[in-house]
Amino acid sequence: MEQISTRTPGWEKRLDMVLSRSRSVSADIDRTVSEIITRVRTQGDRAMAALTRKLDRFDPDKEGFCIDPDMMAHAAGRIEPELYEALAVAAERIRAFHSHQREESWTITDATGSILGQKVTPVNRAGIYTPGGRNAFPSTLLMNVIPAQIAGVDEIVVVSPTPDGRVNDTLLAAAHILGIGRIFRIGGAQAVAALAFGTESIPKVDVVVGPGNIYVARAKAQLQGMIGIDAIAGPSEIVVIADKGASPSWIACDLLSQAEHDPMASAMLITPEETLAAAVLDHLEREQASLPRREITARSLADHGAIIITRDLDEAIAIANTIAPEHLELMLADAMTHLNKIRNAGAVFLGYHCMEAIGDYVAGPNHTLPTAATARFSSALGVYNFLKRTSIVGMSPQAVHELGPMAARMARSEDLEAHARSVDCRLT
Repeated sequence: MEQISTRTPGWEKRLDMVLSRSRSVSADIDRTVSEIITRVRTQGDRAMAALTRKLDRFDPDKEGFCIDPDMMAHAAGRIEPELYEALAVAAERIRAFHSHQREESWTITDATGSILGQKVTPVNRAGIYTPGGRNAFPSTLLMNVIPAQIAGVDEIVVVSPTPDGRVNDTLLAAAHILGIGRIFRIGGAQAVAALAFGTESIPKVDVVVGPGNIYVARAKAQLQGMIGIDAIAGPSEIVVIADKGASPSWIACDLLSQAEHDPMASAMLITPEETLAAAVLDHLEREQASLPRREITARSLADHGAIIITRDLDEAIAIANTIAPEHLELMLADAMTHLNKIRNAGAVFLGYHCMEAIGDYVAGPNHTLPTAATARFSSALGVYNFLKRTSIVGMSPQAVHELGPMAARMARSEDLEAHARSVDCRLT
């Protein structure tokens, strides 16, 4: 891992290099994604079938595009009862948390008699992208579908690839718990394009949410504006800020929990404690040796990991705010007292005992979070991603006579005479 001390001149540049390596996108990937989007837009199901056969080694023409509720119910019966219970508890907690995000329409009548307000309406149709096959994430299905259900979306369209025809029973069990009507067996950039344009078999949606690989992320980026999206997700990230009371073993485990996602994932420790940093390095080596995905974690830590030694905790927090990580653990004795200093993070985990991994599954808040420093201006996925807010304006004659002359004056200041006259004609 890169080891950086803020007492060393040029440390900011070294940190920027670590961060920038995980945020670049190959022009070849964008070109490939653009070609896939064009094929799906012009050829519909024919393109989807061909791309699925080529990229997922699965023939939807023979085995069908959809997984139906019966298959989901049978899968739910095949998984361990304890795992099914864990999924059900997670769903309940996620639903309880997100229910607080409901928004209501409202109107007021001001002193002029004007009726002003906001109408909150769910989108008609939402597309949920969920990784599938061997790398399926049932937790992601729960996190993405439940907010859409709470928002009141009319139709939820789930897509998930089945590479080599492999269906993940746990993912299907999660879908069964949610009452999903069908899952389209498609993935990649082609699935995002199909949701954006619609095909003969796949409905066109208004919003697409959910994480995927770089091709999925770039497809969402290219189609943003035609569809609403949650975010352009990058590799997973974790920053741990720790004081001398933190366990080096626990820190190492938490850093590795994100590093095992992807060789491009980023895991960083920021601490003023040099002795703690050295101990964490030792525990990382020991813990990593026994991990099934140790080759992935080794590449992640070597290419995108860092340990940053700061002068004090305030400097550590300032650096974390600059990084704006997806996940931020405050492994501090008095974590709550520092919470108000955190301005940029997708999710914050408080104290020694609250690991990021529990947030991935059963805590309740959403685990679909902003990455690549976008926590500076964006938020976790929520009910609001599936809602539209429409402004409501109603003017009484009194309000027009009171406010109209000012509107006309402002319109003429902008050389928009027709605007002004549309007001004037109501004032005579």
